[in-house]
Amino acid sequence: MHIRFIASLLLPVMAASAMGITIVQAEQWQIPVAGNAFPANPNTHDRSLRRDGVLILRDADQVHSVFFHVSSDSELKLSVDGRTLGDNSTVGVMVGDQMLSCELATSQKSSATVGTVRAPSGYMRVDLQLTDGSDPAQIEQLIVEATSDDLQLDFVKNNDGNMFYWGRRGPSVHLAYRIPQNVDLKYAYTEITVPVGQDPIGSYFMANGFGEGYFGMQVNSETERRVLFSVWSPFRTDDPTKIPKEDRVLTLAKGTDVIARDFGNEGSGGQSFLRYAWKAGRTYRFLTEVVPDGSGNTRYTSWFGDKEKKEWKLIASFQRPKTDKHLSGFHSFLENFSPAMGHVQRSAQYGNQWVGDVQGNWHEVTDAKFTGDNTASGRHRLDFAGGIDGKVFYLKNGGFFSDAVELDQRFQRQSTPRTQPEIDWQNLPR
Repeated sequence: MHIRFIASLLLPVMAASAMGITIVQAEQWQIPVAGNAFPANPNTHDRSLRRDGVLILRDADQVHSVFFHVSSDSELKLSVDGRTLGDNSTVGVMVGDQMLSCELATSQKSSATVGTVRAPSGYMRVDLQLTDGSDPAQIEQLIVEATSDDLQLDFVKNNDGNMFYWGRRGPSVHLAYRIPQNVDLKYAYTEITVPVGQDPIGSYFMANGFGEGYFGMQVNSETERRVLFSVWSPFRTDDPTKIPKEDRVLTLAKGTDVIARDFGNEGSGGQSFLRYAWKAGRTYRFLTEVVPDGSGNTRYTSWFGDKEKKEWKLIASFQRPKTDKHLSGFHSFLENFSPAMGHVQRSAQYGNQWVGDVQGNWHEVTDAKFTGDNTASGRHRLDFAGGIDGKVFYLKNGGFFSDAVELDQRFQRQSTPRTQPEIDWQNLPR
């Protein structure tokens, strides 16, 4: 009986094959809004996405966009997994210039069919919006089906490793600079220019990264921008109150109006920042000094300034205990630290990199390796790029653009020997 039962299941397939009919199994992807939906109008105060990962649509003025990446041109069937919170909820679904809709039921778990759309390769945006007169609704997933057996969809699939948070922040990208070996290096120098319109809230343009800390500029709000310089403690913890006294990073000096204090949540140590209204379109320069003190500690000092004004502002000088080394691990990066702004593009030009040795010689840095964090390398987000633009390197992320640049490549910018840093060491603020 068992053999006959299996044969009865296979018979329709065999018959269909004999008739020349190809049976294709549709593939289905469930895209959670928790890691892939954003308000269409960037808003750091939007509270539509609840902590449990459910999106609440309250009125017809709210538009939320779900993003996912499609490997090739395809025809896709869309459905919405959600329910009405009243008697009647109609959700308008916009894909490009095609407007569709679906009616949500009152049951806790149900899917409403939207329709079929054509999707070109690259990132696809699906806008969700209540129609006029609809009751509030909750949405948990966008369901995508396709009959192509070689199609790949990339998106934030689950919350393993808190990936909904990291996925909403978007991919971070880095430039790891090739510096001289077997030379004691004392200084790192970099210049950054952020193009106009590429500086949304949440952006951190890190210029001088090193083995024990980082130094750059960020956008904290619509009215506040900072220059940030931090050094990690050798004691590993996210809680600065748990650092033993002998492992604490000490503040040796700080510039005018600079705030210096402990920090945590991403390792712990000493952090300093200057509220400074830097502007997109202008070039800023960053200088970091790394000096062992001969007693088992190392001093890290950073300066910042507007290149055109030829200014230097002392940010801070920190002493890191249990450290006896010169500059190492010179790098730059670009990140977004606001999950609400992960769907907005940012970019910057990183140029004129130099390192200075203990003998007073400058060495130009023209070679860098382009890398990404786990959000990028794990294909949770593919909206990242980096490389060269003539005399400068560049980094770009966010915005769900489709022309990603392959990670782990090396790039070499044009040499600019005439732009070696000219620093008046005697008058550099200390």
